[in-house]
Amino acid sequence: MLSYQHAYHAGNLADVHKHALLAQALDYLVQKPKPLSYIETHAGRALYDLSGTEAQKTGEAAQGIAKVAGWFPAEHPYARALGAARAEGGATAYPGSPMIARTLLRDADRMHLAELHPQEHAALERAMPGADVRKTDGLQMALSLCPPEPRRGLCLIDPSYELKDEYATMPKVVSQLHRKWNVGVIVLWYPILTNGAHKAMTGPLDALKIDGARRHEVRFPPAREGHGMVGSGLYVVNPPWGLEEAARTLGARFASL
Repeated sequence: MLSYQHAYHAGNLADVHKHALLAQALDYLVQKPKPLSYIETHAGRALYDLSGTEAQKTGEAAQGIAKVAGWFPAEHPYARALGAARAEGGATAYPGSPMIARTLLRDADRMHLAELHPQEHAALERAMPGADVRKTDGLQMALSLCPPEPRRGLCLIDPSYELKDEYATMPKVVSQLHRKWNVGVIVLWYPILTNGAHKAMTGPLDALKIDGARRHEVRFPPAREGHGMVGSGLYVVNPPWGLEEAARTLGARFASL
């Protein structure tokens, strides 16, 4: 949706869940010498300032990464991406998923990023030189690219869910992508809301019955009074080795909040 800007939500607890496990998945994939493809359908601006007006207005980062950064030791791939963002943007910088990928991927790997919002797209182009950055519908881009070259890789689908039909659309897109790219790691993020809207999607996702696919959810307190997001979910097709254990470890951290 063209009105959505992630700067208001960057660094919140949902980002911590999503980005920590994305970083672990990519860190595993790059251990093999073969190059890979990284595809992201809703990329945002890649680099955020948590001292900015947007982040300060919602307070979500203050209740998110500012509180839990100590969960991640310096050698953790998510901590490495945080450090790279701060080296580039200052002490209050936060990496979106494209920058996390940029930190962890290698020169031979390829990145394909889509973002429709004009200002976010312009910022993404500035932040991600050398990547294939497109001002286009990200789901259509992913479907047109798959199977990509190189064939190994990961696709992150991270919509705003401001459009109600996105809950119905995502399981269909995941199924299509998996049929076209059966070896690809497909990661779909979704919010867990007090109104239960996400349940319209999780049932159809489970009904896909994709062999080996996993769903991981965490719960957390609302960032402010009346805030509707109280958790974060990931549905992962072809999860890399070690991701389930990493998810369990992270889930135990969230359970302590």
